[in-house]
Amino acid sequence: MLAALPSKVDAVADAMRDTAPVCPRCGQPMRRQDTRPVSWLARCGCLRAPVSRYRCPPCRYECRPLLDLLGVEPGRISGALARLLALLATVAPYPLAARLAGLLLGVTISPMGMWRVAQRLGEAAAHHSDALSQYHADSRSTGAPTSAAPSAVVLSVDGCSLGMQVRSTRRRRKDGETLPPLPPIEEGRFREVKTGVLLLPSERVETSPGRRSVVRRFLVTCLGDADAIFARLYAQLRELGWVGAHTVVVIVGDGAEWIWNRATMFVRRCEILDFWHALEHAWEFAQLRYGKGSAQADRWVHEIAEDLRAGKVQDVIVRLQRVRPKTPELRESLQALIRYYSENAGRMRYDEYLRLGYGIGSGAVESAHKQVVHARFRQAGMRWSEAGARRLLALRLLLLNDNWALLDRLRMVSLA
Repeated sequence: MLAALPSKVDAVADAMRDTAPVCPRCGQPMRRQDTRPVSWLARCGCLRAPVSRYRCPPCRYECRPLLDLLGVEPGRISGALARLLALLATVAPYPLAARLAGLLLGVTISPMGMWRVAQRLGEAAAHHSDALSQYHADSRSTGAPTSAAPSAVVLSVDGCSLGMQVRSTRRRRKDGETLPPLPPIEEGRFREVKTGVLLLPSERVETSPGRRSVVRRFLVTCLGDADAIFARLYAQLRELGWVGAHTVVVIVGDGAEWIWNRATMFVRRCEILDFWHALEHAWEFAQLRYGKGSAQADRWVHEIAEDLRAGKVQDVIVRLQRVRPKTPELRESLQALIRYYSENAGRMRYDEYLRLGYGIGSGAVESAHKQVVHARFRQAGMRWSEAGARRLLALRLLLLNDNWALLDRLRMVSLA
C-alpha cells in the first residue's frame, strides 16, 4: 500500500498543477509561487509529495491546494492514523494509549504525541459542537424535518465535579529532572461537568422482570453553566428532529432549581422529580427518627415508597403532618421533608408517569456520568486543564453517540 500511494498522490498533484485556484477572500486568480517536497505521517507510513504554493497578489493570501484536498499538514500525523490514535486516547490515559498504539497499530509514539493528536481533533470536535449550538439558538435556523417527531421524548440532566489543575501554565521537564508532586486540590479547584441524556420512551425494553434498558440514547455534555447544557440539548433535539409541535418533552431531574428554571424553554413539557432522590429525603428523616440501620426505618420508608409509586403524594404529606416530633432537630428535618414534597407534588405523579412509559428515575444520566466522565476523567490522580477537558469531552461524545465518523469531515486544528 505504501508503494502504491505515492503514485496516486503524484497523479492528483499533476491533475491540479495546470489549474490555478481562485482566492477565497477576494475572488481573484492566484499565482504559483514555488513547489517544494512535503512529507507527512499517514497510517501506512511516511509520504512525500511535491506541493505547489499559491499566492493571491492583491490580498497576499496563500494556500497549498493539494494539502487542503488531501486533508493533511506538513510534518504532522494526519488522516486515518490521527483518528485511530485519538480513538485510543479517548478511551485510555495517554501513556496507556501510546502503548496500545504500538501493540495494535505498530506505531511508536510518545504519550505527549498522543496528547497532541487528541487535542487537535478534540478542538475540531468541540468547535463543531459549539457552532451547532449557536446555529440552533438562532430563530432563523432550520432543524431536521419534524414530520416523524415522537409524541414524547425524555430529557434527563445532572452534573458531577471534575478536578482541575492548580497551575496556569504547563510544567516542563529540564535535563531529565523529576517533577515535584502537584499541590493538593484546594476548594474551588473543581468544575462541574453537566451531562444530559435524550431518549424515546417507546425505545425502553424490559430485559428482565422489573429491569428496563434503553435501545438508543444520545448524550450531551459540556464544561459550562446550566444555560450551555440546555442550549446543547435543544440543538441536539433539533438535529434529530425530535421536537415537533405536539412533542411532550419529559424532564427528569433531581430537584435542583437550575433544572426546573430552564425547563420552561419547552412549552409542552412534563417535569418529573427523580423517584430515588425523593426517597433519599425520606431516608434522612427515618434514620434520624428511628436510628440508622433500624428495621423500623426500613419499613417506614418502604411504606412511603409504595404510596409515592401509587401516586398518593398528598396522602403522604398528610401522614407526615400528623407526626409529632420530640426534638427540635427531628422537627426541623420533618418540616424540610414536608416542604420538599409539597413544592414538588406536581412532579411526583409517579403512577401516571409509569403508565405513560416515561420512567421515574434518573438512572440514564447517572450511567452517562460514569461512561462520559468517570471512566476517563476521574481516574487516580487525574487533573485537567479547561481546554484539555473540553476537547476530550467532545471526542468521548462522538464515540459514545456512535458518531466517530464525523471526524472524517472535520479539519484538524493546528495548536501551538
